[in-house]
Amino acid sequence: MEGLAALGDPTRRRIVEMLAAGELSAGEIGARFAVTAPAISQHLKVLREAQLVRVRPQAQRRIYALDPAGLVALDDWLARVRRFWTERLDALERHLAADAAAPPRKRAGKRGSRR
Repeated sequence: MEGLAALGDPTRRRIVEMLAAGELSAGEIGARFAVTAPAISQHLKVLREAQLVRVRPQAQRRIYALDPAGLVALDDWLARVRRFWTERLDALERHLAADAAAPPRKRAGKRGSRR
């Protein structure tokens, strides 16, 4: 999943978190990081290509916002993974409960010691 790969970078995750609070210009995003403007532009490009953010021009500025379509795709993927683990964890819980309710088993092996 391209969106998940894009979020593998901590700077891009932080940009997405910032945009969750509202739209920002490229300059406003860049001002919050100690990296060059070209580096921020590259991060924004990766996020756009992953369809996690969208951009619109506003006079001389480029305004970035979260792209709901990309976030929905990511959420759908996470739901499938979550369902997989929920089913397995439920099965483990049932197995452990049944094991705890079962009578104790006799231990195999020798008792005592020989002299």
